[in-house]
This record gives sequence, structure tokens and C-alpha cells, in this order.
Amino acid sequence: MLERLSETVNLWNYLQTVKKPIVLYGMGDGALKIMKAFEHYQIEISAIFASDEFVRGHSFTGFPVLTFAQIQQTFSDFIIILAFAAYRDPLLSKLYHMSENYEFYAPDVPVCVEDDQLFTIEYIKKYEAEFDKVYELLADEQSKRVLIDILNFKVSGKVSYLKQITTPISEVYTKILNLSQVEHYIDLGAYNGDTIEEFLGYTNGKYASITAFEPDKKNYQKLLKRIALLNVEATVYHAGSDSQPGQRLFDNRSGRNSAFSKQEGVLTTVESVDHILQGAPATVIKLDVEGAEEQSLLGCQDTIVQFRPKLMISSYHKNSDLFLLPLLIYQMCPDYQFYLRHHPYIPAWETNYYLVPLK
Repeated sequence: MLERLSETVNLWNYLQTVKKPIVLYGMGDGALKIMKAFEHYQIEISAIFASDEFVRGHSFTGFPVLTFAQIQQTFSDFIIILAFAAYRDPLLSKLYHMSENYEFYAPDVPVCVEDDQLFTIEYIKKYEAEFDKVYELLADEQSKRVLIDILNFKVSGKVSYLKQITTPISEVYTKILNLSQVEHYIDLGAYNGDTIEEFLGYTNGKYASITAFEPDKKNYQKLLKRIALLNVEATVYHAGSDSQPGQRLFDNRSGRNSAFSKQEGVLTTVESVDHILQGAPATVIKLDVEGAEEQSLLGCQDTIVQFRPKLMISSYHKNSDLFLLPLLIYQMCPDYQFYLRHHPYIPAWETNYYLVPLK
């Protein structure tokens, strides 16, 4: 794998050597994670700025929050470090444009709180054999390019790698999944029902059954409302997805970042697909469960082996997701074609595996 990469120097190590001032673009959780990494590597921040609409004369971690114009007035040359996520235009296009005119990086920091290891070239070396196995499993050249450039991005923070491999989600539905109007759809991490609506958009609103899991209380209520508005029949569980039924601590954040935790949260019901279905069919399973993908897949094992459903699996919540999840499925049931795609997002979120059974 290493010989296929263009980037072999970690962004963190590069930033240790630069003489230019380093300015952080953004505030919040992403900025705090980056600042923690900077502290570890003894990298100094010169200033923090935000988009004009978020600058109100306040401060963040002791830094006054500046506008970009103030950054330009203060420094003749500087490095921009992006500290938030973006997936919609015009902001996404603005960031790519900024990256073409300034030295600009989007560091890869852990999505899951419990996965605090930075993704570095040393991490790739450690799991090189696993990455090589996944590379050989991938069904097309686009998937292989995505894997290589996701690794290049994670090491370097250069967003150009993401831009050149980004494809729309529509390409997956129309060219890889090829959904029918008689699918048994399982949505694990259904959030507010947006992915159910997306699924229905590619089946002309027709389906055999829909089953959804959502553990967050507020998201669950939004999910029920959306299903009612869509006027579809669905079996909805106020539960998280796991390897077996039970209870786990869950950190309700009322958004996409709600997740299971080992340290804090409220006890929340969890279920497994195998236990819920009891041998009933599934033809499509979507997993976006904020870092619980491995355990969720284990809870789908009987269903996967028996029915070989099409699989849509988020692979960006934990560092190991890129290799562990496809290799786990291959061990369960090797009769799949493996595809990897990155959809519009900075950083490397919305990087997903799509699996379709071999004919």
C-alpha cells in the first residue's frame, strides 16, 4: 500500500517545521480536537478566524475570533487549518476555492470520542497488510482510487485529494445498487428519516418493507413525523443497533453526532437485526451508526449469510473502519462485490462502502 501513496509525511510533522503563522478557521469540537493535536506536536496557533456571519466580537479558547479580512490585514502570508466540516454549496465550493489560493489543510481528527488515535503514515504502516487486502477486494478502479486518495488525504490534510474522488450519491443508487421496487430495507441509524426518503426516491416510492432503528429521543420523534409525512408503512424501533439485544450507555446529542459511550450517557435499548427479523428477509441494509458499525454488522451476520443483502456502510467514524469493516464482511460472506465511494464532504466524512452480492 505504501508504494501507492503520494503522501508519506504527516501533516502534523510538516506543521512542526514551517515558519509561516498558522491560523485556525472555525470553532467548536473540531477546533478543540485539532488544538489537542497541536499541543501534542507543539505546533503554535497564531490566530483564529470564522466566516463573517459568525464573528461577533467574541473569543474562543482565549483567542479573539477574527474575520478573514482581519487575518489578511494581520499576516502577509499564512497557513489555513480548517476546523469544521462542510458538505453543502456554496460553502464547500468556497473552501475548495480558498484551498487553491492559500496554503490550506483540513486535518484528519477522530470522529468518535473513543477513537483518539490520529491517522498517520505510521498507522498505515501498522495495518498495511489489511489495507492491501481491502485494495485487492475492491471491484473497480474508482474504488481503488478512492482508497488511495482517502489515505493520501488523511496523511496530508490536502483537500485536493477529496475533490478529485468526489462523486454524487445518485451514482451509487443508479450504477451500483440498482434498487428494485420490492426491497426489504433496513435503516440502522435512521436519524430523522432523510435516508428513508432518499431510498424511496430511487424506488419510485415502492418497497416490500422498511425497518428503522434510531436511539436518539429527539431524532426518533423527527423520524416518526417524517414517516407520517411520507405516508409510508415502516416498523420503527427506538433503539440502537448492536451485536445483540440489551442496553448501552448512549450520549443523546439530538443530532447526527449522538453515539454510544463507555463513560457517560443514559441507558438505551439496543437490538440486533438478526434478533428483530427472526429469519425474515432483508435485501438492503444501511449502517450509519456513529462508530458502532462493527457491532452492528455482527448483529446482522445471520441475515447477511442467509439473504446476502446489498450493504451501505459508513467507513469514517473510526480509523479502523476503512479496513476492518470490509474484511469483517468478507469473512462472514465472501460472495460480494466491494465498492468504495466518497461523496461531497470536507473532511473525509461520507466515505462509504457499498456491497452488492455476486450474481
